[in-house]
Amino acid sequence: MDLPGAFPQPSIAGVPLSVLDRSRTRSGESEAETLRGTVRLAQQVEELGYHRFWVSEHHSVPGVVGSAPTVLAAAVAAATSRIRVGTGGVMLPNHQPLVVAEQFGVLESLFPGRIDMGLGRSVGFTGGIRRALGVEKDAAEDFSAQVEELLGYFTGKQQSHPQVHARPGEGLQIPAYVLAIGEGALLAASLGLPLVIAGVKGEQELLALLERYRSSFRPSAWASSPYVVLAATVAVAATQDEARRLLLPEAWSSAYSRTRGVFPPLLPVDEVLRIDMSSKERSIFEQSLQGQIYGTPAEVDAALGGLVQRTGADEVLVTTNTYDRGDLLASYERLAELSAS
Repeated sequence: MDLPGAFPQPSIAGVPLSVLDRSRTRSGESEAETLRGTVRLAQQVEELGYHRFWVSEHHSVPGVVGSAPTVLAAAVAAATSRIRVGTGGVMLPNHQPLVVAEQFGVLESLFPGRIDMGLGRSVGFTGGIRRALGVEKDAAEDFSAQVEELLGYFTGKQQSHPQVHARPGEGLQIPAYVLAIGEGALLAASLGLPLVIAGVKGEQELLALLERYRSSFRPSAWASSPYVVLAATVAVAATQDEARRLLLPEAWSSAYSRTRGVFPPLLPVDEVLRIDMSSKERSIFEQSLQGQIYGTPAEVDAALGGLVQRTGADEVLVTTNTYDRGDLLASYERLAELSAS
C-alpha cells in the first residue's frame, strides 16, 4: 500500500509487451534451425501473454536470416492462434507498394484481425545489395510518398496508378506503424500513424522527438490519437550479473561487425568472455551495453517502468538477442510476470 502523499514506484504493471525477433543465427545452428527457432519463440511468448510478435527484414547480412518478413510472418501466424503478428518492419524502399499491399492483404485475409504492418525506410547497406534489390541509396527519400501510396491501396484512393487495385487488400483495415529514427517521427505524425521508436541517441533526444510527434499528430483513418511503441533491449535474470551475461553475445557480434563488417553467429557467453579483444573492440563491446535495461525483476521493473513513465509510451517492443534460447525465454517469462503483476 502507498502511503498518503507518496509517489508510486515506476512499474511496467499493465504495460502491453511485444517481441521483435530478428532471426539471429547461433553458432552451430543452421539457418533453417534459426527460422524454426523464431516460429517456436512466437508460440512460447504467445503462451506468456505477449501482445505482438514481429519479424524483421535484412538482406545479405551474415548472421541474420530474417530476409522475407511477410513469408516468415505467415509461418508465425499459422503456428499461433491469438498473438498479433507483423513486421518490424518491411523496408518499403526495397519494394513496390502494390506488392506490399497485396502481401499484407493475403496475410490479413488468412489471419483476420491479427496482422500488423510495420514499415521502415532502410535500404541495403552496401552498393552491391542495393543493386541486387534494384534500388539506389536515395530510395528512402521518397518514403513518405511510398507509405501514402501503400495506404491508398487499402482505402482504394491511391492516385499514383489509376485503375490499379490491391487484390486482396483493398477495403482491409490493417494497422500500420512507422519505424522511425529521428525525423521519421514527424512523418508518422503527419500521416496519423502509430510510431515505433528506440532511444538510440539518448533519452533527451527521444523525449524531444516524442513531444514533436504528439504535438504534430494529425488524426487519420488509421489512428485517432498518437500511439508510441518503445523498442528496447531488456534482459531479466535472478541477478544483475546473470542478466548482463545475456547481452554479451550480441554485444560481441556488434563489436565484431563494426570492426570487420560481418555479423558473426551468436556465441555462447563463456566463449565471448574468453575472446582477447583489441582496445577498439573492447570499447565498442562496452558501448553496445550502454542504454540497455538489465537486472533482477525488481531492478528491471523500476528502470523500464521509469522509462515508460517518462516517455509516456503505450507499449514496449522487446528486441533482445542472446545465444541460449532457454535463457532468452526465461528472461521473457520474468518480464511477462512483471507486466501481469
